[in-house]
Amino acid sequence: MADGGGTPLRVGMVGYAFMGLAHSQAWRTVNRVFDLPFRVEMVAVAGRDARAVTAMAERHGWAGATTDWRELVARDDIDLIDVCTPGDTHAEISIAALASGKHVLCEKPLANTVAEAEEMVRVADQARAAGVRSMCGFNYRRVPAVAHLRNLIAGGRLGHIRHVRAAYLQDWIVDPEFPLVWRLRKEIAGSGALGDIGAHIVDMAQFVTGQRLTGVSALTETFVHERPLPEGGGRGQVTVDDAALFLGRLSGGAVATFEATRFAAGRRNALRMEVFGSAGSAAFDMERMNELEVYDVGVPVTGQGFTRVLVTERDHPYMAAWWPPGHIIGYEHSFTHEVRDLIEAIATGTDPEPSFRDALGVQRVLDAVERSAASSSTWTPVA
Repeated sequence: MADGGGTPLRVGMVGYAFMGLAHSQAWRTVNRVFDLPFRVEMVAVAGRDARAVTAMAERHGWAGATTDWRELVARDDIDLIDVCTPGDTHAEISIAALASGKHVLCEKPLANTVAEAEEMVRVADQARAAGVRSMCGFNYRRVPAVAHLRNLIAGGRLGHIRHVRAAYLQDWIVDPEFPLVWRLRKEIAGSGALGDIGAHIVDMAQFVTGQRLTGVSALTETFVHERPLPEGGGRGQVTVDDAALFLGRLSGGAVATFEATRFAAGRRNALRMEVFGSAGSAAFDMERMNELEVYDVGVPVTGQGFTRVLVTERDHPYMAAWWPPGHIIGYEHSFTHEVRDLIEAIATGTDPEPSFRDALGVQRVLDAVERSAASSSTWTPVA
């Protein structure tokens, strides 16, 4: 285990709910696991509720707390801003931070609209020329089994990729009396299941195959149109999708299917991806996140079948930093890997991935899905 380098990387985080907790765990852990050129200092966290954000800071290792994110951006003792807020504030906070010369880690999806994402990319490109780095937080890229799948495909193990199947299923709003939280309001979240979990499988498909989606044919559905207001006093309209399903074509010629829903009763957080190629196939299931199923068509027919690969060897991505082979890791480790990669990129002056430009590519796919579903178009090109 490592104890961190000597040069400080002073971090300020905006947002203290689910993603804020996951990111706090990552910043608090990364130097204890990886040998890095920077030593993380968790300077301050910002949130709207003074009492709640102060309690969060004390519990999760932040030296200070504030109710004004602009204070973090203006501080001279902060080098990096971590944006863990709802999508409607991603652009404003990230652009202000980059303009002030601070590195930025921004949660996915990058923005609520393509126009916002394009402006973020423009500012990020300007900042990059001055040595300021930016990255979008698609944490599932950092699951060792997913990174291993990408390496297998890049190395030709599956041959020419022909077909991708991706699904992300949740059930946390199946109850029609579940309140109208911010994720169900388009003006804050941008979209529903599409942007919240669909963005993950779009990015993952493009990441593991090394290809981009060039066109889609989609439908979306909202099953419950009104819900109780969180503060009481009536009901409000759900303005986002509850489910999104679409077909796609990848730039290398493969076809793909995508499902994103928050109405799959019994599926708490079920992310699954299968990739089929001319020489074999592979399947990843987040509920068994330390495993990858691999099928090789070159094996004699009497021995053919999916092989279960336990992705815990020291030669597997990220795993040398953790436990002996066979000792599995969990969801939170993907965020530790994420900030590790960002720190390495900042230290070496290289571009972290996924960049804001990569995330803009995902945003354009989400936009094409919405346009296809709205118009009942049989095919909508991705910009």
